Amino acid sequence: GIRDQPRSRGLGDVYKRQVKSKLISDNSWQENIPIYRQLADQLRNSILLKHYLDNDALPSVREIAANHQLNPLTVSKSFQMLVNEGLVAKRRGLRMFVVEGAREKLIQRERAIFLEWELPRIKQRAKNLGFNVEILLKEQS
Repeated sequence: GIRDQPRSRGLGDVYKRQVKSKLISDNSWQENIPIYRQLADQLRNSILLKHYLDNDALPSVREIAANHQLNPLTVSKSFQMLVNEGLVAKRRGLRMFVVEGAREKLIQRERAIFLEWELPRIKQRAKNLGFNVEILLKEQS
């Protein structure tokens, strides 16, 4: 009968796989960083990597919570961080969407962080290892 036939994989199953692949791949969370911050970082990274473009809908709170075994309040807190940063917005009666220019805003922010925090550390490490930083940068470009 009908119950003996293999269950077809509907669009919901396909969508769940897509949701999962755009976010955390293995549900391994760092213990020293709150999960909501890590999830917000994953969502930011997905926008940076163009997994979500301007005006794309993000998965719902329930979908992310179910697919990654998270408390829905944790997911909501992550979304609220992105709303506060002006990266996503909720459309009335719908879900969260990536706002126009979110990726560009993230790139500007990440570049500023890189120049202020990461590059000086890299230069110092290179200097400590005996590299001439200017020559090293020229060789790598």
